[in-house]
Amino acid sequence: MSLSSAIAIAQSAFSTTAQQTATVSKNVANASNADYSRRMAMLGTTAGGAQIVSIYRAQNEALFKQNLASISQSSAQSSLLADLEILKSALGGNDYETAPSTYLSAFRNSLQTLASTPGNSTLAATVVADATDLANSISNTSAAVQDLRLGADKQIAEAVDNLNALLARFEIANNAVKSATAAGTDTTAALDDRDKLLKQISELVGISTVTRANNDTVIYTTGGTVLFETLARQVSFTPTSAYGATTTGNAILVDGVPISAGSGADTTAQGKLASLLQLRDDIAPTFQSQLDEMARGLVELFQEGGSPGLFTWADGNVPAAGTIEAGMASSLIVNPLAKSNPFLLRDGGFNGVVSNADGASGYTDLLDGYIAAMDTDMTFDAATGLDGTSSIMEFAAASIGWFEQIRSAASAAAENKTALLARTEEALGNVTGVSIDEEMSLLLDLEQSYKASAKLISTVDAMMAALLEAVR
Repeated sequence: MSLSSAIAIAQSAFSTTAQQTATVSKNVANASNADYSRRMAMLGTTAGGAQIVSIYRAQNEALFKQNLASISQSSAQSSLLADLEILKSALGGNDYETAPSTYLSAFRNSLQTLASTPGNSTLAATVVADATDLANSISNTSAAVQDLRLGADKQIAEAVDNLNALLARFEIANNAVKSATAAGTDTTAALDDRDKLLKQISELVGISTVTRANNDTVIYTTGGTVLFETLARQVSFTPTSAYGATTTGNAILVDGVPISAGSGADTTAQGKLASLLQLRDDIAPTFQSQLDEMARGLVELFQEGGSPGLFTWADGNVPAAGTIEAGMASSLIVNPLAKSNPFLLRDGGFNGVVSNADGASGYTDLLDGYIAAMDTDMTFDAATGLDGTSSIMEFAAASIGWFEQIRSAASAAAENKTALLARTEEALGNVTGVSIDEEMSLLLDLEQSYKASAKLISTVDAMMAALLEAVR
């Protein structure tokens, strides 16, 4: 080997080591960046010796797609659970202290107490006050349900805006990947950026991807609708300004195709948008229908002569049995006549139908009848998702049980899906993430390589000096 060849090899080694060290340094600097994939400088033999021929980016397509699916599922479940917890708080928290079923039990207890002492005006006023609390609980819960739907609608509008922005950024990132691939330049940074955007998009909507020639990626929703192909598809949604029991929210459209809502407490939804649709259009309306049936049941049970008695509502009549009167819960009130004369409950007379014409203080027939009726089976609309034949006490308890069952199942599912996401992220991280220990070990190897090159240079220098000395 000539001295000039030795110097050329040493220079090549220095250059290669410098590039490898730069790659390792970049890896170490991004060790805590979950959106960064580890780089490795790949060596190749050329006429000039060993050189960096490419930068390899660690990746695993199957694990990455599994990670996207886990992100979608976890995001949907977490979103659903968060809104269910809001409604639970509106119902009084863990013990459901302000739920209609709680006030219904208190109202019946007051009725029983009054029936045992029917001439006590204080007890009669207490019954009316408890009835007012019950009516307020039903109407307030109805308002909370509609507020929840309105909140979900606003979240959908924000998420759709975010999704359109992410798709626009994805178009830029995808074009950068295609350009770099076509030019044969480093694509690693552009690929990192594109994968990061895919993760953010999957939080909002379930997706699948196909990578075509030239590293071009197409995105589909899990329903099969094209979300991105060369250009970003427009996702549209028109928010609703206010919600009532009969209001139907607008659909989310991708190129005119609606996104489907999830179903079940362990929701089938993938992405936040599908779970918000499920809450707005399925769970909340079903709970609203149960409240409406409670309100209808109270008006029916306490009616006098075919007209509302103690309980009345905006329409002022007694609806047909076993049929949901949409929105009835929101306007349920206690008859104002009961507040001015609480003994109307004992004697009757809200509509001119007086049962205790003599005003006997010990008269309890009406009170006993109301108490018995509250524990007697009546017909409820099967569309509420509850038993169509039960007492109003059982129906109210079943309604809270129905809600708590959904909430608790959603909570358990959220824990499982969060754990699954953590596992897929860990598995992906093990393949594409940066290990500080490995990078430090590689740095030590590079240090030895640098020292060997330096030794070669110093040896050549010594030989040159010896030759010059011999010439002199």
